[in-house]
Amino acid sequence: MNATREPLQRVQATGGKSRETSDSTGMRRSRAASAAAVRGGLILAAILVMGWLLILPLAVVIGEALKLGVRAYLDAIRSPETVAAMKLTALVVAVTLPVNVLFGLAAGWAIGKFRFPGRSVLVTLLDLPFAVSPVVAGMLFVFLYGRTGLFGPWLFDHNLKVIFAVPGVVLATLFVTLPFVAREVIPLMESAGNEEEEAARVLGAGFWPIFFRVTLPNVKWALLYGSLLAAARAVGEFGAVSVVSGHIRGETNTLPLHIEILYNEYQFQPAFAVASLLSLFAVISLALHVLLEKKRLTGTAKRGLA
Repeated sequence: MNATREPLQRVQATGGKSRETSDSTGMRRSRAASAAAVRGGLILAAILVMGWLLILPLAVVIGEALKLGVRAYLDAIRSPETVAAMKLTALVVAVTLPVNVLFGLAAGWAIGKFRFPGRSVLVTLLDLPFAVSPVVAGMLFVFLYGRTGLFGPWLFDHNLKVIFAVPGVVLATLFVTLPFVAREVIPLMESAGNEEEEAARVLGAGFWPIFFRVTLPNVKWALLYGSLLAAARAVGEFGAVSVVSGHIRGETNTLPLHIEILYNEYQFQPAFAVASLLSLFAVISLALHVLLEKKRLTGTAKRGLA
């Protein structure tokens, strides 16, 4: 009897293990199917949201811009007021971007490489343009440099005009774009540490050789990315510039302000035509961002292999 029971018990045990293996395989397949369904649902939801909020508005802008034909589109973007708005927008970017780069590098160097009293206060102040509404920022400049503002009488006596003039537009744009480069550079400066700079200093290198050959290459991609963000914000800034510009046609209107004026005057096709220029700049900025990200990842991989 015992000899007969032992094979039977082995068969039962083998069958039990087979059932357990089959059950665990089925559970794994069920979990994999559920994960695939969730992943597919999330991807579909992301595509729908992106299409609804980004692709569809972009298609509407292009469609409305070309609604009356190519000739009407070209006439709208070649009008004197549109050309003046483009020139002013380019001027604002040309002035604010170098300032942002210099300030971002200086702030990144000071905050990322050194510890000093008031450092946390400086880091907090960097985020002030993010926390303050652009309209409020514009009002602050009016209170400072307007005709009845804090410095207004002195500016008026010296025949200097800031508010409702190009300097006011530049100052307002500079305020709202100031943190972008610094916020991209500071984390890399902190993570890099001071070892490489100290080694170069021990070898006899001076300040500028250390900066250009050691520090700057380590943050070049963050610097370029921050510059791209600052330029994009400068081109599209509306709130602060709207307060300080005075909406003077051909003088203080940037592209966003010019679009608003055209739309308020029911000139819808010209408004969308000019808006397509900003949309084109946004697409170019996105393409540059993807390119910079690929370059950064490639450079990181090469350093890791080295």
